[in-house]
Amino acid sequence: MKFNISEREGRVRPDGMAKVTGDLKYLTDLTFPNMLHGKILRSSYPHANIVSIKTERAEQLPGVAVVITHKDVPGMNRFGIIFPDQPVFCEDKVRYMGDAIAAVAAESEAIAYEALALIEVVYEELPVIDDPKKALAKDAPKLHPSGNILHRATFKNGDVSKAFDDCFTVVEETYELPRQMHAYLETEGGVIVPKEDGSITVYAGTQHGFKDRFQLARILAKPEHEIRIISSPMGGSFGGKDELNIQPYGAILALVTGRPVKVHHTRKESVWAGLKRHPMRITMKTGASKTGKIVAHEVRIIADTGAYATLGPAVLDFAVEHASGPYIIPNIDIEGLSVFTNNGVSGEFRGFGGNQITFALEGQINRLAEALGIDPIELRRKNIRKATDKGPLGQRIAPSNGALEVLESINALCMKQKEKQKQEPCSKWKRKGTGMALAMHGGGLGFGRLDSAGGRLALNHEGKIEIAFGFEECGQGLLAVIENIVIKEIGCSQNDLKIVIGDTALVPVSGSSTASRGTSIVWQSVQRMKEPFTQKICKRVSQLLSIPENELILGENGLWRVNGKHPCMTYKQLAQEMKDGSPLVVYTNFHFPTTPDAVIGGHYLYTFGGVKVEVEVDLLTGKVKVTDLDHVIAAGPVISPNGYRGQIEGGGVMSLGYTLMEEAKMEGGRYVTENFDTYLIPGIADIPFHTNVQAIEALYKDDSHGPRGVGEIGTIAITPAIVNAIHDAIGHWVQHLPVSSEEILEAIEVRRMLEWT
Repeated sequence: MKFNISEREGRVRPDGMAKVTGDLKYLTDLTFPNMLHGKILRSSYPHANIVSIKTERAEQLPGVAVVITHKDVPGMNRFGIIFPDQPVFCEDKVRYMGDAIAAVAAESEAIAYEALALIEVVYEELPVIDDPKKALAKDAPKLHPSGNILHRATFKNGDVSKAFDDCFTVVEETYELPRQMHAYLETEGGVIVPKEDGSITVYAGTQHGFKDRFQLARILAKPEHEIRIISSPMGGSFGGKDELNIQPYGAILALVTGRPVKVHHTRKESVWAGLKRHPMRITMKTGASKTGKIVAHEVRIIADTGAYATLGPAVLDFAVEHASGPYIIPNIDIEGLSVFTNNGVSGEFRGFGGNQITFALEGQINRLAEALGIDPIELRRKNIRKATDKGPLGQRIAPSNGALEVLESINALCMKQKEKQKQEPCSKWKRKGTGMALAMHGGGLGFGRLDSAGGRLALNHEGKIEIAFGFEECGQGLLAVIENIVIKEIGCSQNDLKIVIGDTALVPVSGSSTASRGTSIVWQSVQRMKEPFTQKICKRVSQLLSIPENELILGENGLWRVNGKHPCMTYKQLAQEMKDGSPLVVYTNFHFPTTPDAVIGGHYLYTFGGVKVEVEVDLLTGKVKVTDLDHVIAAGPVISPNGYRGQIEGGGVMSLGYTLMEEAKMEGGRYVTENFDTYLIPGIADIPFHTNVQAIEALYKDDSHGPRGVGEIGTIAITPAIVNAIHDAIGHWVQHLPVSSEEILEAIEVRRMLEWT
């Protein structure tokens, strides 16, 4: 089934009213009695040895409670999701401007800042490696004991060299992708509250509370049960808060002082220390037969991971996996390097390496079509994957016809757009162009990575059906997804339901709120729990009321007899009857669906997306404006229509910024852009007036995996579609992002000169 999301309405999200009225407080809004304010001293240089650190003057400042350094870390002075290689506090060397040297807790922020200025650090500057090329040079200094290569990922199939020799047409291009900020509304921050028994509660934004707890336990040398993470709600993440940020500093300060400590980054502090999207340099060589069959594909990726690992290896693996996208190419040679530099740390970002590689791949497809004189849609149609084809790494995947269905829908939209353009009057100083692109995106963490999931369903003592997951609500609308699934599958009403998330003391392990996995996990969990939960409740009510179990069903406000006109027992009444009996609770534990083939990082469940855009290029200024934007998404059944559209439209705007204006530029290991006065993100005037989201809900026959997540798929095909539309308008291919007005003007001038001659 296909439909436009705007044609179907959904419930108001559970946290919607509280958010728009301001009643819902973010974690950084919290205050506690006797609370101190923490601040972190960051490095003055992108690369240097630390000769000495003196904190005496800062410690003597009135209002300062404590100053801490690496000497005050109780346990392991390192953190990192995959490789714990990042110092909590640097001992002898700094590797980027975000490295922490010391931290202060004081009675006010002003005093804390004053204390930071009194800490004396003597550095010995070292050569700055601010580009992966420098890092890979033979004589480059080693940033880490193992060298400057964090990770190498490869995939090969067939004989690429021979296949290129047999090609009718070969195109080769290098694509350069920038560093991008997450630009979340709420910067990194939170409050850490110590208790008399030595335990702590951490109120801070994260995408994986249990993973934070695990890392903090090692840093603080405490058992995990003494650390409670409360992580919802937060003001956005998009991957940027998946890694620890302020938590270790606030926790140590709180434990040392015995008082609550708030640490909240300013935007500048967030820019310096926060994660960014990986800059990549991608060279692709792609060859096809005369009829348009793609037969050879060679890819080389160099990713700037910055000073530390975080999720750099997984991002590179994902890019390598998606280097052939939704196309079947028999001969492939892909190699990727993730390289350490003294630049800001690159980590998880919505799309997870898929955005960069898809920009390059779709650029190659369009250039091939132009070189062959074949319609770009037809070229894709000749090479598109079929429903039962294997995955891009040769692994078995869940069958899906989504790629072809998306392509055909996008084709119809493009044809409609072209007809519309013919009827519009031409402008002397503006040119319009239409572009399209496809994307394929794997959900979950991939084969070989611990991807545990689960949930809990219970009737609590208040008479509410309580559903609990170890997820976090970071603005993505997960609460609405949980509510809609439970109401549909269980049969209760909104008022009967209580959702518990984002608190490690109250929820089961469900894995991370990442990798477009949340909706899938909720749906699969409820499928596993609904029958045993219903049976437990019906059995109890049957015993209490002497009604046969098969005549009872769960409904609004309680248990109903089949064809009954009102509940025979409310949930609240049942809870009262249960006070002295065993609780009505059901758990589920399982792993996110993975391929049965031993392909590290290979995914099993994929979503497919397509984008059609219209752009308007100003021939006088070189500015590009997106005027129309259509998404087609094949991700299975839609659970929350408003949330679905919000994810796709929001992701589209985020990638529009990535394409046309955003670059967290660095020079010599230092950020040139430190705030939103120079780092521009799309505003309301930049959003296309016409934006439409079309959902393809049908799953392949016998697919039992349910809906897929859509948190990332809406971001991926935007960039190549816009660049395709620019080419349609002025005949110029862009290969370096963000698109610059200067480049556009130069291209226009070159075209004019060619036309004159």
